[in-house]
Amino acid sequence: MNKVKTSTEKSSRTMSLLSQLEKINLDSVLGEADNARYVTAKILHLVQSQEKTKKEMTSKGSSAIEVILSTLENTRDPQTILNILSILIELVSVGGGRRASVLVTKGGTQILLQLLLNASKESPPNEELMVLLHTLLAKIGPKDKKIGMKARINGALNISLNLVKQNLQNHRLILPCLQVLRVYSTNSVNAVSLGKNGVVELMFKIIGPFSKKNTSLMKVALDTLAALLKSKTNARRAVDRGYVHMLLTIYVDWHRHDSRHRYMLIRKGVLQCIKSVTNIKLGRKAFIDANGMKILYNTSQECLAVRTLDPLVNTSSLIMRKCFPKNRLPLPTIKSAFHFQLPVIPASGPVAQMYNLPPDVDDVVDESDDNDDAETESEIETEDDKDQNFKNDDIETDINKLKPRQELGRPLEELKMYEQFFPELTENFQECDLVSKEPKPFVSNANLGGPIVVPTAGEEFSAETNPSVIGISLKEGNPLLTEEYNRRPAFLGLPKKDSIKASSLLQQNVQRNLLPSCQCLSQEIVTGLDRISLQNTSENDQYYATGCVIKKDNKTSLTPLACSKTCEHVSPCGSSLFEGSSVHLGKFCCTGVESEEEDSKSSSSGEQVVLEVSDVSPVHDCDLYIEMVKTTKSIPEYSEVAYPDYFGHIPPPFKEPILERPYGVQRTKISQDIERLIHQNDIIDRVVYDLDNSICSAPEEVDVLKFNSKFESGNLRKVIQIRKNEYDLILNSDINSNHYHQWFYFEVSGMKTGIGYRFNIINCEKSNSQFNYGMQPLMYSVQEALNSRPSWTRVGTDICYYKNHFSRSSIAAGGQKGKSYYTITFTVTFQHKDDVCYFAYHYPYTYSTLKMHLQKLESMHNPQQIYFRQDALCETLGGNICPIVTITAMPESNYYEHICQFRNRPYIFLSARVHPGETNASWVMKGTLEYLMSSNPSAQSLRESYIFKIIPMLNPDGVINGNHRCSLSGEDLNRQWQNPNPDLHPTIYHAKGLLQYLAAIKRLPLVYCDYHGHSRKKNVFMYGCSIKETMWHTNVNTASCDLMEDPGYRVLPKILSQTAPAFCMGSCSFVVEKSKESTARVVVWREIGVQRSYTMESTLCGCDQGKYKGLQIGTKELEEMGAKFCVGLLRLKRMASPLEYNLPSGLLDIENELIESSCKVTSPTTYVLDEDEPRFLEEVDYSAESNDDQDAELADNVGDYEANNQEDGLSDSDSTRILLS
Repeated sequence: MNKVKTSTEKSSRTMSLLSQLEKINLDSVLGEADNARYVTAKILHLVQSQEKTKKEMTSKGSSAIEVILSTLENTRDPQTILNILSILIELVSVGGGRRASVLVTKGGTQILLQLLLNASKESPPNEELMVLLHTLLAKIGPKDKKIGMKARINGALNISLNLVKQNLQNHRLILPCLQVLRVYSTNSVNAVSLGKNGVVELMFKIIGPFSKKNTSLMKVALDTLAALLKSKTNARRAVDRGYVHMLLTIYVDWHRHDSRHRYMLIRKGVLQCIKSVTNIKLGRKAFIDANGMKILYNTSQECLAVRTLDPLVNTSSLIMRKCFPKNRLPLPTIKSAFHFQLPVIPASGPVAQMYNLPPDVDDVVDESDDNDDAETESEIETEDDKDQNFKNDDIETDINKLKPRQELGRPLEELKMYEQFFPELTENFQECDLVSKEPKPFVSNANLGGPIVVPTAGEEFSAETNPSVIGISLKEGNPLLTEEYNRRPAFLGLPKKDSIKASSLLQQNVQRNLLPSCQCLSQEIVTGLDRISLQNTSENDQYYATGCVIKKDNKTSLTPLACSKTCEHVSPCGSSLFEGSSVHLGKFCCTGVESEEEDSKSSSSGEQVVLEVSDVSPVHDCDLYIEMVKTTKSIPEYSEVAYPDYFGHIPPPFKEPILERPYGVQRTKISQDIERLIHQNDIIDRVVYDLDNSICSAPEEVDVLKFNSKFESGNLRKVIQIRKNEYDLILNSDINSNHYHQWFYFEVSGMKTGIGYRFNIINCEKSNSQFNYGMQPLMYSVQEALNSRPSWTRVGTDICYYKNHFSRSSIAAGGQKGKSYYTITFTVTFQHKDDVCYFAYHYPYTYSTLKMHLQKLESMHNPQQIYFRQDALCETLGGNICPIVTITAMPESNYYEHICQFRNRPYIFLSARVHPGETNASWVMKGTLEYLMSSNPSAQSLRESYIFKIIPMLNPDGVINGNHRCSLSGEDLNRQWQNPNPDLHPTIYHAKGLLQYLAAIKRLPLVYCDYHGHSRKKNVFMYGCSIKETMWHTNVNTASCDLMEDPGYRVLPKILSQTAPAFCMGSCSFVVEKSKESTARVVVWREIGVQRSYTMESTLCGCDQGKYKGLQIGTKELEEMGAKFCVGLLRLKRMASPLEYNLPSGLLDIENELIESSCKVTSPTTYVLDEDEPRFLEEVDYSAESNDDQDAELADNVGDYEANNQEDGLSDSDSTRILLS
């Protein structure tokens, strides 16, 4: 009780003292100075002795700070001033930054600066007053973002500098002065002004070699110098005076003497100074000339053993990466290795610029090696910018532009050309037998309907005029395949009348070419075999059918492929032969037995092994795939088939968790890259694969890997062996483009087991990737496929994605100089010696695979139940057909009412794969198609509810030729919907025409959805279009408060979030951006008038919520998403017509719940390279431009580290300013 009373008395006494002080201020009576001195001394005693007093004085509603500051402003008594400064220092010394912020908001900074100005006029100035003033300013300065400008305007800027100059030996005084100078220097104008007055030279008088004396002063001086050197003017001054070499010398001295690591902050401070000065080109050159790379590399390697020194290692690594000389990519041109002449050259844009370049222009080299290299510095005020929150200027704010305006865009007479794609609207089914349940027989060459022929280069294909040559022929004029033609037997198609003669000739050729290597076989897998040619020479030969079986025979080490049915002509090494084909199957490992069969020495060619693909999806058919390949037209005229596409893929039976990132992996990889510069003699630097050099042959050495990507969807341009087991890989640009490098698909052979091979893909462009967050690349082993495991599996260790030392030219970077490329690096240890393995960015899904799937679906469905129609929408630039599929239920009968019900079903319009590298979109579409064609009762109900119009692949040419983003026109087709060109963008032009036709006949689709893939975010989610949410997101409430909008656009995503385990409602966005005005989603919403117009994005990595949390996504989950999308449409139908169904009452309330829910936009979209992707958001940001995860920094050194670039919305140039050049 007494304690409570005492505390209350002290509290009331504080208030009483403050009241007295306030009265003294008001009265201003002569002689009151003694009273003020007495009162402030008492308050100081209470503040020093009791924490509660501090809390009370800084609590909300308290006027204590105002009273104290008022007294400080008005008094002239030196002791009262000292007392008040001591009180304020006590108040802000604890409690975090909140109390300092309170002091700033009350006008404390201005009062203190004025007091400093007045005190400086005394001669000599009061030392105690100066110490207290600077101590207080140093504490509140970081909370006042405008303190630098205030100090400069008040004329107080040079007071602190002069005090340091005049009192170099008075460490008690200059320590707080240096702290204030550090705060001032965060303003670039102040830093330049101070630099002109000699502050840089002054700092180098204070810092020096190792000494245990005055380490606190040394640390503050280094922090101040690091802040000053961020100004380019000061950095150049430091370089001119040779201070870079001095800093390196000081760092090495402290590194050597600080054996117990007690002065890590000082060592870190020196590195921060070096880091600041190397922001300019002169600084980097001085660093290189002073042997800085080797010095920092050696010292950082010595620090690796001590985990607490990681901040030093990371900062050293950042400096070395920045100073690593920028290199050009080792390519003759950054344009694609393949050329396709466009029928029409765009009037403007990057494609037009590329075509207008003079032929002798070197588009690889850059004119500058960094973004911020201008030798003239623009010193501008930056304080106000820091105060502003992130604002996305891309969001549309003009409500008139947001409102959907249904426009046909083309005359009705012209749109009538699309009537042929809607026969279901006029079909009367009078000639159909709607009772029979027999499935329609499969017809291999079924008529796909008459395509809309757009004049393209496809007319040049000579195979069209020769029916005996069905496949892809090796043309003499193609230099890329000349070597392939000379090295391997190219079996061109022969007339059928010569089939028997050709058969024997083929048999002799195959035996002559393959038997010598077969005779040398033991237990090892045969390597170096010529590609197996797939050619059937007899009408009696049977296809290599689905459901084949592998048979292992211990009597032989040779396991040739054989058909499940009798095959008259089988080569000694097991090639399956197909009629009239010049298609070659990829490099093949001819043994299906492992080393346990060492005792077997037989190499009999009569033993046959058949592939077992018992679990392969019923829509995969190996021989049908070959037939589809024959009609696929590629620019390089591919003559090979990749084994994964031929065998098919079964999802592995095990879960594949998101990979846990090893600590320090990125730093380690960067260190190994830096070793290339330091130890150049250790680098092999040998080209082992090169699309640009037709005479570059595969290496013959047994310990060098062999590469290939000359097959459909393949992408690998060049491979350079760096070390014995390390290879740099360069991807090909999209055709008619000079960038978009991300998708890869290539073959590797000649490996050994037990060795970790490192692969570096060195010309990626995106600023971050899910490879930094647990995503692994995919690998397909032919040996595993022969062992009944034909699966793509996630592989790789030590995976990371980081900025490298290769620089893009300004041509490739859209006029910006010095934009760096990024590296995907991963290490793989192979399970089988001399296997043939394929690597891919994501699960490949080729155009030929799509054609095969559609043919199989058509052959397997019940025509009495399912209305299935496949038409050719148009011909692409490359001469390939863009298929369009119609799926619905057959009418119950040909009675009038059933026909009417059939014709009046609402449309659902789906599309996918506009971006070739987003292969997951095709797997989702596969799930949708298979569900719609299934016998599931819900699927039948869905077919009876809707008519589905589906374009499963909007960009066949891009998919075939291994592009990542564009079509053959070199443009992103998902940016052409607003005004598509029929000559350059035929698939988009006619897809939009179909929708315009539906709008013209008043049959708008209920839902339009475009399937996409997403490289920088997890889960599956949707983008939609909402005026109200867009306006809310921009805080333009005045225009949107009275806006009425049907919230039905949210219903389908909400349903999917409840039914599809991979779907995440929290990642959805319904904001409309200016840069997206020409995408399918926005155009179909705005111009066609479809309210439920969506983009559905599927992750390339995995999920961080729901049933699949912590797992990488696979084809099974993607196909499930496609099926769940259909289930969501069925539920949408039932919610729209609840009386037709007997549903639980709770389900019927879902839409009301949606209407009432708040429309919170959780993922505003910002883009790099015009991506359809939101900003990169992860719990921990492993920035591709920093070294690794954030270090645990010491409390007083938190400000030394840059904030990671968490927003992909920042341009590369902004990222560079934030982190590395």
